[in-house]
Amino acid sequence: MACVDVGGTKVAVSVADRQGLHGRVTEPTAKQGANDALGRQVVRLIGQSCAAAGLAATDLAAVGVSSCGPFVLNQGLIELSQPNICGGLAGPARGLPNDWQTALLEAPLRESVASDTCLLRIENDGVAALEAERRWGALQGVDHCAYVTWSTGIGVGLCVGGQVLRGKSGNAGHAGHSFVSDNEQALCGCGNRGDVEALVAGNAVARRFAAQGYADAAALFIAASAGDVRATAMIDEICRVLGRMLYNLVATLDLQRIAIGGGVFWPHRDFLLPRLQAQLTGRLAALTDGAELVPAGLGDKVGDYAALALVA
Repeated sequence: MACVDVGGTKVAVSVADRQGLHGRVTEPTAKQGANDALGRQVVRLIGQSCAAAGLAATDLAAVGVSSCGPFVLNQGLIELSQPNICGGLAGPARGLPNDWQTALLEAPLRESVASDTCLLRIENDGVAALEAERRWGALQGVDHCAYVTWSTGIGVGLCVGGQVLRGKSGNAGHAGHSFVSDNEQALCGCGNRGDVEALVAGNAVARRFAAQGYADAAALFIAASAGDVRATAMIDEICRVLGRMLYNLVATLDLQRIAIGGGVFWPHRDFLLPRLQAQLTGRLAALTDGAELVPAGLGDKVGDYAALALVA
């Protein structure tokens, strides 16, 4: 089985068998050229991963693709209308090197990889990570739960009554694009101004605070850990935004547990988790009592296992 993790920053591909994951290859996400560039990149990386694992692509029984969204269905095939990939959504102000409205994903895979003997399954990365955490991680045995990634973007997978929520186009859980602010300077790649992702995503932190001396999220956290009061106040602000989004998920869906992962959260989880939990604790106890925030059980490997969970 091939396990494909498509993110706004990178694409990673591994091959899985009963002994585990092998032949991992990764590249920055393709964002230049024609809008099938990403799909073609995924096909090429699957071939490279198979070769590294000593297999032929024709040996694959299944391909699971965990991809950032949102998705658009074009003649039944999934394309990505993804704010950190498609430069046509917000225009030149976001600085992406293309004018794509969508990036083709499923069509190139159907053409080159999928067959009568090779299953292809594509899901939103929040849904895929949720399934992995429910199967092997911190959400095992929990019927009312969510997975949230805090990374380049903000992704969410939702489960209520033991049923994973998908929605009409597989986009259920895009709470990162819910409006929380009138800040007109906070431009999201989707074109929204003042949504959660525009304020707290990894690339948003760099855009918002670079002029104040913090080049990226890592620099902001390093400064806070060194006792920089201003940096700590900025982190408290972004935790209020994301924490309120988490509260809204709990209040709307009556959740028991939310597992959190992602490239922004994971390296700083001990610092961030109490600040996020504080946005739930003590607020409308009928809804929040017993609701807990936990680190992803699969840690920084959740993206790899997310794709595996789709076809395992």
